[in-house]
Amino acid sequence: MAAFELEGLVKRFNDFQLGPVSLAVEPGTVLAYIGPNGAGKSTTMHCMMGLLRPDEGSVTIYGRPNDVNKPAWKHDVGYVGDQQPFYDHWSCEKNLRFLAQFYPTWSNDLVDHLVARFDLSLQGRVSELSTGNRVKLSLVAALAYRPKLLLLDEPTAGLDPVVRTELLDVLFDIVGDEDRAIFYSTHVLSDIERLADELAFVVNGQIRLRADVETLRQSWRSLSFTQETAPGEVRAVVDQRSEGSHHQMITSDFETTSRHLSEIGIVEVEENSMSINEIAVEILKSER
Repeated sequence: MAAFELEGLVKRFNDFQLGPVSLAVEPGTVLAYIGPNGAGKSTTMHCMMGLLRPDEGSVTIYGRPNDVNKPAWKHDVGYVGDQQPFYDHWSCEKNLRFLAQFYPTWSNDLVDHLVARFDLSLQGRVSELSTGNRVKLSLVAALAYRPKLLLLDEPTAGLDPVVRTELLDVLFDIVGDEDRAIFYSTHVLSDIERLADELAFVVNGQIRLRADVETLRQSWRSLSFTQETAPGEVRAVVDQRSEGSHHQMITSDFETTSRHLSEIGIVEVEENSMSINEIAVEILKSER
């Protein structure tokens, strides 16, 4: 059974339309949902959490519709997004105690562990928290009842590098739980290198590409070679630059490009692997 499934999901606004989006994620998978600001990432998450009602299509969580009138499905979902369920004038501790009563699987021991990992004080009011500490509190609240599906909507946006690293360290530990699926939306591409098993790219409300990380690593290469004349169009090359006799290429299919270069007499080619961050940038550039 899929951790979640979107079938023909559509949400229309005056100047933007999400979808139709069809997407499913299996338990044990970390799917990074990547796109520029305004691409539809948060709209997708809001539809999944019942914060927005889709105009078309359906959302199921572990086989159950995300019906706001039958909210039992929410016990399987931990959500960290731009709408955080806290009372600002209460202390962090009081907010967590309040939330605990709605989740039968809530673990105070896990709360204590996460609070210690995040070096987070629960005594002050939520209104006094920094942006980073508010995100930490959101993660504590989202993880305390051990949800099977974790939805993270731009959790590190606007955070300084130290806090971002702390959050990613905790999430990396969580990934070891094979039963938990994570759907992680971001435009901070450096976040995805450690966490993601698969990437889904969304541009202008449409999913343009979905691929697993290992396939991308094996297929994409940065190539360079020297030749007096430019080689012209080369198969599977997504970016090509020349400066005098020095030529650089980025290919999305190394075997196809290498074979084509060999066919046209170019055999001394320097090959360099690319990071997932670099590959994601090139994919977004080509889609835009």
